[in-house]
Amino acid sequence: MKIDVLVAEIGSTTTVVNAFNKIDSNSPLFLGQGQAPTSVLEGDVRIGLQGAIDDLAHHLSQKSIEYTEMLATSSAAGGLKMTVHGLVYDMTVRAAKEAALGAGANLHQITAGKMRRSDLKKLQEIKPNIILIAGGVDYGEKDTAIENAEKIADLNLNVPIIYAGNIENKEEIRLIFEDTNSRLYIAENVYPQIDNLNIEPTRRIIQDVFEEHIIHAPGMKQVRDMVNGPIIPTPGAVMEAAKLLKEKMGDLIAFDVGGATTDLHSVTEGSEEINRILLSPEPVAKRTVEGDLGVYINMQNILDLIGKEELQKEMDFDIDQMIENHVPIPRTDKEIRFAERLAQEAVKISVQRHAGHIRNLYGPGGKTTVAEGKDLSGIRYVIGTGGALTRLPHGKKMLKSILYSNQKNKMMPTEEATVLLDHHYIMASLGVLSKKYPEAAYHLMKQSMDWNGAEKSESKN
Repeated sequence: MKIDVLVAEIGSTTTVVNAFNKIDSNSPLFLGQGQAPTSVLEGDVRIGLQGAIDDLAHHLSQKSIEYTEMLATSSAAGGLKMTVHGLVYDMTVRAAKEAALGAGANLHQITAGKMRRSDLKKLQEIKPNIILIAGGVDYGEKDTAIENAEKIADLNLNVPIIYAGNIENKEEIRLIFEDTNSRLYIAENVYPQIDNLNIEPTRRIIQDVFEEHIIHAPGMKQVRDMVNGPIIPTPGAVMEAAKLLKEKMGDLIAFDVGGATTDLHSVTEGSEEINRILLSPEPVAKRTVEGDLGVYINMQNILDLIGKEELQKEMDFDIDQMIENHVPIPRTDKEIRFAERLAQEAVKISVQRHAGHIRNLYGPGGKTTVAEGKDLSGIRYVIGTGGALTRLPHGKKMLKSILYSNQKNKMMPTEEATVLLDHHYIMASLGVLSKKYPEAAYHLMKQSMDWNGAEKSESKN
């Protein structure tokens, strides 16, 4: 059978392949999905990829699969490991961090100001895939970024370096890394002026650098024998899909609840009312990663947030036994109810952490009302992807619960928002597909969400 496009999601444990046909038409089709264990640790990612393709062929009742294009997302081997180094934490560091997270990175180190010996030692131990250096508004402070660059260059780590700081430093930075093993990429300043975020150019460069260098990672060296299209980090692919949907549908948030973490992507400019009182700028597209909220690996963290005694009151079975025998894929009714309760808590806590808040300041002139963080009050759509939300029976119900939480002074989504589920669990695949086929990706996403453009609020159904 000939397939137009296969999109592989190469995870740390599982490789999934999604098949799409009629990709150049007005009616693209999602044909099906295959999966197999990821084989990066065996030294050749192609084994797992071929296994997933063979599984797809089995599900489609075909002897074999041929394809015109294969694109990919990857979170194998720890995903995209990055470190970020800037000047002031709430300014250049924050801007650089937002660019890295939006590109799909896992941040392992963030430093503000001039790096110390302990920072450099930790940097060596991390062995990041990419190092991002920022610092100084354009034509402002120069020395910190230059000193940090010199210290990093002295380590000669053979790691790609992205510089996204003061424009005046560009030539100096080039000279610093000229004779090192690190390839240097120059981006626009992520914080060119006070209260001006400019993260999109750096985010795009991060994904390009990831694609260029991922093929040199252990186990991934032969990936280009099969994948002939873009390769981007899996969380970055979800963000690409979210940004496309925002263009087509309106402001939204997208939850990805997994076994180890919960990612939340929001794409919104926020309301004019809130923007007038916002203390610091927020990116239009923002991703937060809650590393302590996972329904399997980090189950205990969620249990601590709920309270074991409280959870026992909600369940009509012994939760001690359930905790002891917790499984990654729930099968029985009790296992499903337990997993859903964990997922619902992950959704609630992650959106509370992601959303900004309003507070009052008191000074000589009296009370002033200000806003901090991301304004989610104008969100029109709440979308769920990831196994915990799309494969458990009550994914929509979990998401709807946040619309009625009434968190005081929190800029949360309201009950007017529409709740949608990525039923086919293909949002990441469609994110990478959108880089070349945006219209097809949008139509396929609508199919997966069973959305026909109706404006009625799902939260009221």
